[in-house]
Amino acid sequence: MKVVVYSTKQYERAYLEKSNRGKHDFLFLEEVLSVKTVELAKECSAVSIFTNDDASSEVLKQLANLNIKSITTRAAGYDNIDLNEAEKLNLKITNVPEYSPYAIAEHTVAMILAMNRKIVQADRQVKNYNFALDDLIGFDLHGKTVGIIGLGKIGSIVAKILNGFGCKLLGYDIEQNEALTKAYGMEYVSLGKLCKIADIITLHAPLNTNTHYIINKENLQLMKKGVMIVNTGRGGLVNTADALDALKEGKIGYLGLDVYEKEKGLFFYDHSRDIPQDDLFACLLPYKNVLITGHQAFLTENALGNIADTTIYNLDCFQKSEQSLHELTGKKPAVRV
Repeated sequence: MKVVVYSTKQYERAYLEKSNRGKHDFLFLEEVLSVKTVELAKECSAVSIFTNDDASSEVLKQLANLNIKSITTRAAGYDNIDLNEAEKLNLKITNVPEYSPYAIAEHTVAMILAMNRKIVQADRQVKNYNFALDDLIGFDLHGKTVGIIGLGKIGSIVAKILNGFGCKLLGYDIEQNEALTKAYGMEYVSLGKLCKIADIITLHAPLNTNTHYIINKENLQLMKKGVMIVNTGRGGLVNTADALDALKEGKIGYLGLDVYEKEKGLFFYDHSRDIPQDDLFACLLPYKNVLITGHQAFLTENALGNIADTTIYNLDCFQKSEQSLHELTGKKPAVRV
């Protein structure tokens, strides 16, 4: 079966080819799927996309006109796919619901530690033979209150890790997991209470109409002065303009972002020779208390292997006219990540 793979990155191609074992004929493209590139899927039977590809209504219609019957995303989230339109067009949509929740959870904690202990600043100072410690004071994680928004697989692992540090854990989610309460003393609270009490807030919720801009001016005003916020979930969970204002005011003491609401076309590419086009993003960069990674929390060997294996499984199911365990159309599951 001929499959066009949009947004292909060099680091993932080898994993996909290894998992494929020659079963499917891949057309690897660096281009992002859009109304301008949809014609590149001509004569293919299926499409593989990633988080920044455009699978909106108009694009899906054009894919259907090319006789595409299946789209599989190499990610857990699918807020870039119009599932309602896919249903109307009888397109099968599949995802990779879990690849390595440990990868993202561990990256989250790495960001917390790096900001708290000022690792990046310390490294720069030492490489300049500056061994002064005056600007490198951090705090003990032990005894701090951490608010976790979204307690699916990733959030639960973050809770387990931070429990090991001796943190007090607050949780906010649409469902309560009694196992977390019993194992780690997790206390489920309202969003408002979490914002008021937490020293550190970390985001692991899916992006939908209820969670879009869950970190906004109103909730920021509730938070402690100097709060640490980490987002390794979805860029749209944080209103970046409001967060920037809170940084200027000193309300946010530390901001860690692995995702960004306007990352499409920015993250995953080398723009080192380009003139910055996003003024909002550029305003974040000079802050010493801001740590940004370019959507790399998922990027481990384990995760890439699992993503590739599940992607091939989804394609195999379509070719065999079998239902994948990860089919999104027809059931519209609430993905918990």
